[in-house]
Amino acid sequence: MSVNRNLWVKVLQYLLLIVVAAFMMFPIFWIFSNSLRTLPGISHFPPRLFPENPQFQNYVEVIRNSNALIYFRNTMILIIANTVGTLISSSMVAYPLARLEFTGKKFFFALILATMMVPAVTTIIPQFIIFRTLGWLDSLWPMIVPGFFAFPYNVFLFRQFFMTIPKSLDEAAKCDGCNQWQIFTIVIVPLSKPIFITIGVLSAIWWWNELFLPLIYVQSHQWRPLTTGALAGFRVHGSPHMIQWNLQMAMATLMIIPPMLLYLVASKHIVQGIKSTGLKD
Repeated sequence: MSVNRNLWVKVLQYLLLIVVAAFMMFPIFWIFSNSLRTLPGISHFPPRLFPENPQFQNYVEVIRNSNALIYFRNTMILIIANTVGTLISSSMVAYPLARLEFTGKKFFFALILATMMVPAVTTIIPQFIIFRTLGWLDSLWPMIVPGFFAFPYNVFLFRQFFMTIPKSLDEAAKCDGCNQWQIFTIVIVPLSKPIFITIGVLSAIWWWNELFLPLIYVQSHQWRPLTTGALAGFRVHGSPHMIQWNLQMAMATLMIIPPMLLYLVASKHIVQGIKSTGLKD
């Protein structure tokens, strides 16, 4: 009796998971389905789940007749620059907060965490004025340079992970004649691979999806990333106020694939990094 009951419980659990998964995946399926329709087919009522005559050439047209490759180049510049910048700066800020003892250590860490409470939109106008004064508007610089200044949340993640590494390793390195920079680069960084991968992946996905800042700082097509390019790049010829929704859905489908693959490849390291696992004293 108990065996049958446990079996039914498991069946119900899996059915519930399947329903929730289908509910979560439906928007992605609907985007893909619309990407294979003609423009009049998208407006068909009642809507159909599957296109009658799939238009795979929509994907070819997205690449061939738009600035998708230029937008992709700009997105990759933002991803690489910001990921490298935040990994370097945030880890260097977190290292003394986790491994060294100095006056005001807790105060500075609390101050860094306090900046996380400030809504990002409240600093947009001062930043805009600064970047306009520097002549950086309509370029990628306003979105690249801040990436080389430590991001508070990343500092917190790095600090928490660094604290799990035994300090006896630092002492052994000092006995071998290593200074603090060598301890950081030779001892701490190699042992912190999971958190570096975690923050790197999160940063890459963030900048792949970033829409707000490009709308503020970038106007010309040559510097638009994929997010803003997908919004403005698919107009009906002769009718600039009409959008080619089928091509925009094809672009959205292509944009979904890279972050999904990146997460699937690095999911093991992301879970390990977030849990801040590591060696312990």
